[in-house]
Amino acid sequence: MQNGIEDVTPLVTNNVAVFGLLMAVLGIVFYASTLKNKYIQGFLSVVPPLLLCYFIPGILNTFHVFDGENSPLTSIGSRYFLPACLILFTLNLDLREMWSLRKRAGLMFITGTIGIMLGGPLALWLVSLVAPQVLGVAGPDEVWRGLGALAGSWIGGSANQVALKEILQPSPKVFSAIIAVDVFVAYLWMALLLYGAGRSKKIDKYFKADSSDVDSLMQRMDAKSKENNRMPETKDIIFMIALAFGGTAIASSLSEPIAQYLGNNYPTLEKFSLTNAFFWMILIATFIGIGLSFTSAKKLEYAGASKIGSVLLYMLVVTIGMQMDIRAIFENPVLFLVGFIWISFHALCLFIMAKIIRAPFFYFAVGSMANVGGVASATVTAAAFHPSLVSVGVILAVFGYAIGTYAGWITAILMQIISGF
Repeated sequence: MQNGIEDVTPLVTNNVAVFGLLMAVLGIVFYASTLKNKYIQGFLSVVPPLLLCYFIPGILNTFHVFDGENSPLTSIGSRYFLPACLILFTLNLDLREMWSLRKRAGLMFITGTIGIMLGGPLALWLVSLVAPQVLGVAGPDEVWRGLGALAGSWIGGSANQVALKEILQPSPKVFSAIIAVDVFVAYLWMALLLYGAGRSKKIDKYFKADSSDVDSLMQRMDAKSKENNRMPETKDIIFMIALAFGGTAIASSLSEPIAQYLGNNYPTLEKFSLTNAFFWMILIATFIGIGLSFTSAKKLEYAGASKIGSVLLYMLVVTIGMQMDIRAIFENPVLFLVGFIWISFHALCLFIMAKIIRAPFFYFAVGSMANVGGVASATVTAAAFHPSLVSVGVILAVFGYAIGTYAGWITAILMQIISGF
């Protein structure tokens, strides 16, 4: 429309007021999640808080409460909050513990990652055979760009998704549809895994799984958690913020000259996103977080580093959601078919590996959600088996954060090849 609803002036134009409104959305969503009302809890069991943090700002943008697409807050979210939360998530990476899980839990996690990396291109190719329009057109509306961001989410988490969104630059219309596929398919799969957690003994019997290592791990993790957890002090929170945003400053300062040098001297690398400054900022920020995991800074996790990271992540999520046009979700329903085939291939890979190595369902479920759902979902899934096993989900999910951007980027390149562009 030339002069229709698209031309309406936003109700709120002050950026400070828009930011306050977004923070109020977060507060309302999380307050509602604490209420004991059975109707509210029933609703949130179907529509989880993370989905609301995406879609409420999207609804506000769709109805022109603010202009999310042109707001500077979206850039602030991706360039301040994103690298900062990645650093806080990865400083807890315990490579020694990961090594002890290598035999089955680690193998299930890696199998899940491979299932995502291969399943995306396969699903896109299969659907394109019957619905060629799924490939989209040239430019930002190319569907592989949005699906590449989805790969980042399904290998690492929301932070990796945003990183790849900035690197691959899908249009807001494509990305809005991808968010819907992400949340709907991933949470449906998570619901199935949680259902299975309540019947894990029967499933383990079917797999003929040996769960003795899970029982031993449960006791070890329980003792470690009780020994180290502590109440955070003011200095702990200041240290976390200093490391997160100090590391962000270093990553941002180094990324521009690296990208510029590669662009000037190796222009052919542009098609691999290696001349993109944001790519290098995320890469360097992740390496900083991993480097900190070898220092005493990793002890900040016991004071709540990942919780501060989660706060920054949710602040990031609402700035992503404010760019969404809810109407775009219904414009490309075939993408949901891509998502279902994709997650089904991921599940098939895990099923085959679980049968081969006789892995207990705990490793199946947590290995999957550490990929598909990230820290939050992996934590919830692990807790469904036993609270002391939460650390396993966190360790695997943090490793997913560490590799999610790069593995997702490789997946995007494969889908770009499938698309023929």
